Amino acid sequence: MLTAINSPSSPSCRNLKISNCLSLNKLHNQSTNASGEAPATTDTLRIILAAGGTGGHIYPAIAIADDLKVLDPNAQILFVGLQTGMESTAVPTAGYSFEPIPAAPLGRPFFSLYNLFVLPFVLVKSLIKSSQIFKEFKPHIVIGTGGFVSFPICLAASLKGIKLAIQEQNSVPGIANRVLSLFAYNVFVAFNSSVDCFWQKNKCVVCGNPVRLSLRQYASKAVGRRHFFSNAVVGKGDGKVVLILGGSLGANALNVAILHLYSEMLKERKDLFLIWQTGVLAYDEMESLVKFHPRLYITPFLHSMDLAYAAADLVVSRAGAMICTEILTAGKPSILIPSPNVAEGHQFHNACLMADLVGSTVITEDELDSLTLKSSIEEILDNERLMTEMSERALKTAKPNASIEIAKHLLSLVNSSMKF
Repeated sequence: MLTAINSPSSPSCRNLKISNCLSLNKLHNQSTNASGEAPATTDTLRIILAAGGTGGHIYPAIAIADDLKVLDPNAQILFVGLQTGMESTAVPTAGYSFEPIPAAPLGRPFFSLYNLFVLPFVLVKSLIKSSQIFKEFKPHIVIGTGGFVSFPICLAASLKGIKLAIQEQNSVPGIANRVLSLFAYNVFVAFNSSVDCFWQKNKCVVCGNPVRLSLRQYASKAVGRRHFFSNAVVGKGDGKVVLILGGSLGANALNVAILHLYSEMLKERKDLFLIWQTGVLAYDEMESLVKFHPRLYITPFLHSMDLAYAAADLVVSRAGAMICTEILTAGKPSILIPSPNVAEGHQFHNACLMADLVGSTVITEDELDSLTLKSSIEEILDNERLMTEMSERALKTAKPNASIEIAKHLLSLVNSSMKF
């Protein structure tokens, strides 16, 4: 169990119908004049955001788009991603246009038949589709926020001479973003230590990770707790609330550990409340095994994350880049269990950096069991001074205005080559 970075291996560089959205064709039609010709460079700002796979890549892109629209309400924004990915629903729900492209992840091991014969074919299809999108939409800039689907369209942008920027959420970037950084004008990173991971450090801008607007608009602890528990149970609000986040799909090891400790902890601590997000895949099984308790709120997915963070005194979670960013923004003490199944060890690097920056307790999955987790939770909850220190360090480290800063940089970058 880690509370600081002292391991030599710790890095120093750390379809839903689109009923409410404009189609790509409609956006193109809006961007052409009466004669059907392409617009001049003085026309409306047009931006493509490439993101997909998980919420950790998609929601930062949406946050950037939201602030771009605040700064330039007339800007036309198009998202590109997988038709089968969560971006195909999340993006239209957020009010933005979406266009799918074919894409596939890099296989393991690197020198595999899949990577040698299948992946190049898919990449060519992706580049062709990307070129078609560019021809119709005519973007002034492309921004990639990660996920394997962002690689081909960002690569296509560089081949077409379209300005490119990328945003890296993790403390240590993956191979794709390191390669794309060679062609990008700017690389927006979350942490100072991330700069050392890129070959062209002068391109890096340390902004933090973009977070959803709702998480920047703080709700009170009382409002948050009453959202999840009845007034009679909450009482005067003197109890402690532990928020357990296993990710949108769930974390089996974390769920099993909570399943084995929740009843005992609620029995021993009359002032303890648990908000437990199991993930959609694990919910039915966990819900069937859990006995009802008025101080336990169990759900497959949390839609009101702002209220969940407001209610919480302590967060127990995986160590995805965006969850770590949200913990910092909310100023919460945390226990992090990095997933061992994430490519390139991103979550372990993120967790180690959180331990170093804000004192997060880190438990590897090999170390995780109900007794270890229970002991770690109690160690923090029973130490008010430690909780206050962890909270203050988190707030000091947080960069809640990252999306605004990134949006301003992007507008400045585009403005150097066009007139509005």
